[in-house]
Amino acid sequence: MGRSSEHTEHVDAVVVGSGFGGSVAAYRLAEAGRRVVLMERGQPYPPGSFPRSPAQMGRAFWDPAEGLYGMFDVWSFKGCDSVVASGLGGGSLIYANVLLRKDERWFVHDRPLPGGGYEPWPISRADLDPHYDAVEKMLGATPYPLDQVPFDDTPKTHAMQDAAAELGLECTLPPLAVSFASHPGGTPALSLPIADAPYGNIHGVPRRTCRLCGECDIGCNDGAKNSLDHTYLSAAAHHGADIRTSHEVKRIRPRDGGGYELDYVHHADLTAKKSRPPVRTITCDRLVLGAGTYGTAYLLLKSRDAFPGLSDALGTRFSGNGDLLTFLLRAKDRNRVRPLNASRGPVITTAIRLPDELDGVPGAGRGAYIQDGGYPGFTDWIIDSFDVGGAFERAVKFLWDRFTDLFRDVPDTNLSKEISDLIGDGALTVSSLPLLGMGRDAADGVLRLRDGRLTADWTAETSEELFVRVRKTMQRIADVLGADYADNPMWFRKRIITVHPLGGAPMGAHPGDGVCDAFGEVFGFPGLYIADGAAMPGPVGPNPSLTIAAHADRMATRLLESAPARRGAGRSAGSVPSSTGAEPAGGAGSPDGAVNGSAYGPDSGRRGGSWGPSSAAADRTSLSFTEDMKGYVTYGETDPRAGELAEGRRPLSFRLTITADDVDRFLAEPGHEARAEGWVDAAGHGGRRPVEHGTFNLFVDPDAGDADGGRDRRLMKYRLFYTDGDGRRRTLSGVKKVLHGPPTKIWPDTSTLYVRLFDGHVGEDEEDGAQIVAAGVLHIRLADFARQLTTFRTSGPDGLEKLLSFGRFFAGELWEVYGPDLV
Repeated sequence: MGRSSEHTEHVDAVVVGSGFGGSVAAYRLAEAGRRVVLMERGQPYPPGSFPRSPAQMGRAFWDPAEGLYGMFDVWSFKGCDSVVASGLGGGSLIYANVLLRKDERWFVHDRPLPGGGYEPWPISRADLDPHYDAVEKMLGATPYPLDQVPFDDTPKTHAMQDAAAELGLECTLPPLAVSFASHPGGTPALSLPIADAPYGNIHGVPRRTCRLCGECDIGCNDGAKNSLDHTYLSAAAHHGADIRTSHEVKRIRPRDGGGYELDYVHHADLTAKKSRPPVRTITCDRLVLGAGTYGTAYLLLKSRDAFPGLSDALGTRFSGNGDLLTFLLRAKDRNRVRPLNASRGPVITTAIRLPDELDGVPGAGRGAYIQDGGYPGFTDWIIDSFDVGGAFERAVKFLWDRFTDLFRDVPDTNLSKEISDLIGDGALTVSSLPLLGMGRDAADGVLRLRDGRLTADWTAETSEELFVRVRKTMQRIADVLGADYADNPMWFRKRIITVHPLGGAPMGAHPGDGVCDAFGEVFGFPGLYIADGAAMPGPVGPNPSLTIAAHADRMATRLLESAPARRGAGRSAGSVPSSTGAEPAGGAGSPDGAVNGSAYGPDSGRRGGSWGPSSAAADRTSLSFTEDMKGYVTYGETDPRAGELAEGRRPLSFRLTITADDVDRFLAEPGHEARAEGWVDAAGHGGRRPVEHGTFNLFVDPDAGDADGGRDRRLMKYRLFYTDGDGRRRTLSGVKKVLHGPPTKIWPDTSTLYVRLFDGHVGEDEEDGAQIVAAGVLHIRLADFARQLTTFRTSGPDGLEKLLSFGRFFAGELWEVYGPDLV
């Protein structure tokens, strides 16, 4: 394939893939005004277009070399088989809608894996919680309305609750990304028209509420699933994102002068078999990989020679998130058939949680979840019309090919074509009630390239205790329900089928630990981000979709803060904010779709804005960096030290991008003032709120002008204006006290901020007499400080020289305060 000779296109950012990582990233960047191109290899699937007939299902697989451009991409590796999606919306098209957060205690740090190595999570639940909130709101997370007619008539849900109660297990109705009502807060009912969100619908096709047909995993033809095409991608398109389907990225590489290049093909003719479309190239300043665990790892592995110094962790910590599929058959109650009706309801309605030893349960082992499964109601018709003779012949051929694959040096790891042949003119189905298990398996698998093919070395043996525990619990559920228990037919070879592959480009604290940092940026390659499941350093435990999306939202926040938009740029009318509260699926907030506040303040994010601070004149150099501080305040307290320790204290944090638009002027003026943009997160008082106006002063000498002053102390001052969740104006006034003493005081002094919250927007000269509503202390954690050092950016001439000037000033001021007395 030769590359097209036409002029190369350049954009601010390219996002590869439209799953839970790519869709969130594309929306956040487009909402902030960036010129974004999203490339999705698959097709769009509006409601009503998902395959249902035998002929359609036979071609519903992805293998372009064989003329297949469908939705299901099936893989076979050593130790596991896997099903992922190809289409606009990625895995959300075929997942079962569950939005569970990763358990707080399951964010392990440096725990040994059974097969050696470690599973470090460089982030915590607290880091992700604000982003979990934003994603849940955007996807319209709501539990199954089991207490309302007609949803109360769901036998499988009641059966799971009965079994859990009998066995003393915790059972919940997990949040689902499904519209049961026509608008948020409405009364649930079947097949109601769904009101479009303010950002509209990318397909322009009407949607209807859930009708309990059990078709979630093969695509919802009613549009009741709040999948990514109906939510994040529709919002991204509303904000100007250029979404290109049937565009498959083939290679990536750094670009001379900065940024990245991508080679891609456009599958313009979906009827072509073994076609070779021309290779085109696009360039960008920022590249976000969201092609899914396999797609992202494959791109990086295939392009590795172009990325010298890429971490040796590439390909490692692969796992299937503990996925295990089993079946309950012929359930009975007092010798009478107990109906489970697996085809009634969404695919998953309940979640039984098995505790982890990390939860304080000695000997429990690794935690897990067991959920009810389902299948489409129309499969009864498929069974009745199935060609038994032809199916037997195809099945024998399929099994024989799988057997001979075991002895080949280079087995075919892509089974899409083979399964397409196996189905023929019919479709595979299951009977009775499937059970779905998942949990904290060992992330000790490795993804590699072998003769150009992606391979995975993974075994269930190192996770045997987890699988034994899950299977025994499932057998106990079967006993309670009077059902026969049946393993997945592949289990006799200790193989699993996973729909949740994770890892391959894991996050870590340093390049020896991971491919990317805790925000998804690849070590050694600024502007290259990993937004999807490949970045997970180990199993999530519950269904990982929500955690991947929250990671992408957090990643986008850091990306935008490290490259702030032009000062004075405004948001477009009708825009939908990001982390401060995205508009829920299928419903509206304010009439124009806007919600108070932006995650980046009033000066951020219009289309056409630059990537770096650009308010300085062309002959001046700006400098910016990002700072995170976290701690506690007590409302009603006026003394910061007392407020940090009081019994009724509440968490408070902020993240700021601090920008000096003219470094020379910043260093020369005695106030050393810069602007501060970002957010304040006040728990219980509106959560994350944008900074409407903020200033930062570095190393102010409070004794300047005094006869005997200017030596013993410096102050770092922060003043942030924001509005809390109840519409009350607030001012965060903070000071770091850098006082003369031994060098051991440098870290505690420069990492401790004493804060007071004032009622109203209060200037420094107005504090006397202003009402103090809260006081406390914030700190920089060592890990956050290490990340802060990587966020320094300059824009303008002589950037390196100006950065060195800033460093010399910083060190000189510390010497002034902490250096030895020479007189």
